[in-house]
Amino acid sequence: MKAVEITSYGAPEVLRLCERPDPVAAAGEVLIRVSASGINRPDVFQRTGNYPVPPGASDIPGLEVAGVIVSGDAAAMAQAGLKVGDRVCALVAGGGYAELCTAPVAQCLPVPQGLSDIEAASLPETFFTVWSNVFDRARLQKGETLLIQGGSSGIGVTAIQLAKAMGATVYVTAGNDEKCAACVALGADHAINYKTQDFKEEVKRLTEGRGVDVILDMVGGSYVAREVECLAEDGRIVIIAVQGGIKSEFNAGLVLRRRLTITGSTLRPRPIAFKQAIAQACLKNAWPLLESGAIKPVIHSVFAAVDASDATGSGAAKAHTLMESNQHVGKIIMTWGA
Repeated sequence: MKAVEITSYGAPEVLRLCERPDPVAAAGEVLIRVSASGINRPDVFQRTGNYPVPPGASDIPGLEVAGVIVSGDAAAMAQAGLKVGDRVCALVAGGGYAELCTAPVAQCLPVPQGLSDIEAASLPETFFTVWSNVFDRARLQKGETLLIQGGSSGIGVTAIQLAKAMGATVYVTAGNDEKCAACVALGADHAINYKTQDFKEEVKRLTEGRGVDVILDMVGGSYVAREVECLAEDGRIVIIAVQGGIKSEFNAGLVLRRRLTITGSTLRPRPIAFKQAIAQACLKNAWPLLESGAIKPVIHSVFAAVDASDATGSGAAKAHTLMESNQHVGKIIMTWGA
């Protein structure tokens, strides 16, 4: 099979097309002929040497795919209501940048009715992450307020739509006025340009000093101190990335007086059973919204994995360059031809 490998740690150009042996599905797994692969920020971190591959996972990057089941554990598939020939999307621990990819049956979901494989490939990583962190860990409830740092990211556009669908008020930050407008168009109640406005002061103004109930933080670092100051009583911060650094100083007195919670998680190394529970929650709560059109995948750009115009032969380098430019709104997808 064709795949994209990381030849060495470095810039996007280290991504190269290669030939790898076809993978074989193990017990509890299926083999998927991949139509489309999602591009995610953790893929960039892996490429630069800042996101180690979990033990036993493929060294090939890629955490989500969509395509057709070509073989697998028949008993496990039957139990999950799947069969050879079904169109599925799946969350994987690696190996997604390839024409064939194995995935645990428990982490496969049917492609929502009416969606293309390109749209389906944009779902697993962001929907699993948002559901697990915003609704499971942070316990966002109907009528509460959510602040999303980075509302125009793949995670952000998913969190906006899911939180609004669940009855929350949603505020976001984004890096320019165009991205702010895109977030509002997706349903955000207010968008804050963090380059021209202080999000802490804006949140206080918008909530008349009360603060927000939940903050989804993909920055960490110095942001945490300001987030603590703009949380309501019993507020929760959930940190899912630390692009702004791993060290934070904040007013611990506010944490005590307002009974605040600061938590976080990573998804990739968690056990299959944990991800299965998230998959089932997404199938129950998010998939009907996707199939009804109440929420929608947001695709910014699509690149062909085999790209004759690229010196490396791989569109993955172009996809990563776009990801690192931070100019996108929503998801970046890579496709595999016949």
